Amino acid sequence: MEQGVLKPLVVVAAALLRDDQGRVLLTQRRPGSHMGSRWEFPGGKVEPGETPERTLARELLEEVGVEITDPRPWAFVTHSYKTFNLLMPVFSCVIRSGVPRPLEVAALGWFRPGEMMALSFPPADQPLVARLLQEEEVERNARSSVDRRQP
Repeated sequence: MEQGVLKPLVVVAAALLRDDQGRVLLTQRRPGSHMGSRWEFPGGKVEPGETPERTLARELLEEVGVEITDPRPWAFVTHSYKTFNLLMPVFSCVIRSGVPRPLEVAALGWFRPGEMMALSFPPADQPLVARLLQEEEVERNARSSVDRRQP
């Protein structure tokens, strides 16, 4: 970035939603939109006066038709795009009601972290995929260690 050139800060809240099989819900941006057809963690821009948690509740209902509960901080990402700086808090949430369906997104799907490697993500979401892969590896190693100790 050029010294002295300030870019606006955009705050976007995102959700980490897992199903009972450990898969993660991802949504696909509509073609023709900014970074169209890329996959991302569902969520949206925090509006003035809105908390990130309230943003998630609103966006998930609008975009995929689910109500959430129990948002807990999981990660946050910063990324400098060409025209703005992004701050993205990510919350682990639980679906309280509804079944995810693509209302304001091109598509959605439940993916295991290893399956995410074949998908195209915006740059800001890539560290989240890396973290999920790390968590999966730690969990796999822990299970393996327990299995080796059992007679």
